[in-house]
Amino acid sequence: MTAAPYRRAPDVPSWPHCSGSLPGGAECRGRSVEPYALCLAHLPDAERAAHLAALRPGADLDHRGTRFTAELLGELLTALTGPSAHRPHIGQARFEEAVFHGAAVRFDQGRIDGDALFDGAEIAGDISFDQAEIGSRALFRQVRIGGDAGFDRMKVRRRAVYEGAEVGGDASFDRMRVDGRAVFDGMRVGRDAGFTGLQVGGHLSLDQVAIGGDGRFDRAKVGLSATFRGLTAGGRVSFLGVAFEGAAVVGPLVCAGEVTLSEAVFGAAMTMEAATAAVRCRRTRWASTAALRLRYAAVDLTDAVVECPLSVTARSRPFAVDGREPAEAGLSGAGVRITSLRGVDAAPLVLSGVDLTECLLAGTVHLDQLRLEGKYTFAAAPAGLRRRGIRPARWTPRRTLAEEHHWRAARGRAAADGWTPAPEGEEVQEPAALAPVYRQLRKAFEDGKHEPGAADFYYGEMEMRRHADDIPRAERSLLTAYWALSGYGQRASRTLGWLLAAMTVTVLAMMLWGLPRNDPKPRTTGTVAGRSITMTTDVPAPANPDGPYRGRLTTGRFEKSLRVVVNSVVFRSSGQNLTTAGTYTEMASRLTEPALLGLAVLAVRGRLKR
Repeated sequence: MTAAPYRRAPDVPSWPHCSGSLPGGAECRGRSVEPYALCLAHLPDAERAAHLAALRPGADLDHRGTRFTAELLGELLTALTGPSAHRPHIGQARFEEAVFHGAAVRFDQGRIDGDALFDGAEIAGDISFDQAEIGSRALFRQVRIGGDAGFDRMKVRRRAVYEGAEVGGDASFDRMRVDGRAVFDGMRVGRDAGFTGLQVGGHLSLDQVAIGGDGRFDRAKVGLSATFRGLTAGGRVSFLGVAFEGAAVVGPLVCAGEVTLSEAVFGAAMTMEAATAAVRCRRTRWASTAALRLRYAAVDLTDAVVECPLSVTARSRPFAVDGREPAEAGLSGAGVRITSLRGVDAAPLVLSGVDLTECLLAGTVHLDQLRLEGKYTFAAAPAGLRRRGIRPARWTPRRTLAEEHHWRAARGRAAADGWTPAPEGEEVQEPAALAPVYRQLRKAFEDGKHEPGAADFYYGEMEMRRHADDIPRAERSLLTAYWALSGYGQRASRTLGWLLAAMTVTVLAMMLWGLPRNDPKPRTTGTVAGRSITMTTDVPAPANPDGPYRGRLTTGRFEKSLRVVVNSVVFRSSGQNLTTAGTYTEMASRLTEPALLGLAVLAVRGRLKR
């Protein structure tokens, strides 16, 4: 049930009010003290002393609209403190629209058996209700506090409402306990606001709350639902270790600093919409479905426990609160970035439109079941021609892991090679640990029918296997040859280059040594035996070419050599007479060049297959 908004009394209050006047001629609004016609502040000293002397601990108070000085408030609370007690004891406390000026309002460790009603009160300095006990309701709607507000460890048996309250300094509700509902809608805090250890048995509502500094909700516990719609903070917002048993709606939230959800437990459905610089969710537990819709944030999900589907979505447009888009001061730059998924079960995880360039994936569980949607990016291999010592090196663009960047930068010159070094304090993973990560990502992309992406991760897997120190030397040599010839069957340009080179070499070999000096012509010999004649036709052995090499490089010999080589590539015989050297050259060509052609076709298919 939503708390009814407080409405300030009209110029003429509804309660019996004081007949005295204020400086400037204004009429006093203070509640008259029976049987007098004046409020406590305007009572003559003798009548005030008599009234205070008649009070006993546990008495009801009604001082609505009364203006209190520090001395007057002190006299009142002293009258309600028993000789053996060290704290004031009130039955029903009504201070709606009261004005407190001068020293701080302190009700520390006080006890109110009924309601504590401070709606519309104005407090020039600080207010403190630390360890106070409220037997029924605590209503501080539209209260104005010029200094700090302290409600640490306050206990409220029924409801606590701070709707529309304004605090000029810090507000602290640490370890406050509310058995019923707690409402802080529309509250404004000038500096930091602390709700550490807050316990609410019913619903918690902090809608449209503005905090000038940091907001701390660490270790808060809410029995039913919790809402934080329209929350804004000039610093950080921390939900460290909170436990929300009911549904939780966090946001739209605008936070200039970091939002911390680490070690939090969400027992029911949870939705978060936030524009913030970072979201830290280390060891956060989601026992039900959850959705994180974010802007600008760098998200850390290390060791998070995800029991039901969890979606992390990058939002391109600002969030709207009641049809208005709040200002996102201090927030700009890149989109949503996932920085770590280590220790997370990725099976129920859905990432949409996020940047995985810096994401640490080694140690992720069920990574092969990760779902990626929308426009997402991985770290890319450095593009262009770069120098490695005295020889140039060219990296082919492909999707890579951030951990591969860290490993390659650690073994070379990061600035020269273009690989990104690991952040300070981050352990560099070895290739043997990265190969399974690439393998699982490849399977995830294959299951999603994204063959080009799967091809990139297959390349990365083979690269890590080639560099791993736990495979035999012979296998590593084989992988190196496979990489050099075709980029593991993924680089068509490399394979076609080798094929063109092999064909060129074969054509030259044919022109220089493979084609005979002249094509041999058939020769017929015969013998006469009676009337019958037997004819035998012999083809002379091809004669090896002779003469200078330059003389063998003719157009005619090139055309014949090219025909032999092209037919060898497609496993056909050219029918050309060859020398012994040419025959073996053709045999070698028919063995290697079709294999290179097949690898090129395989690489092209991997990029075009859906």
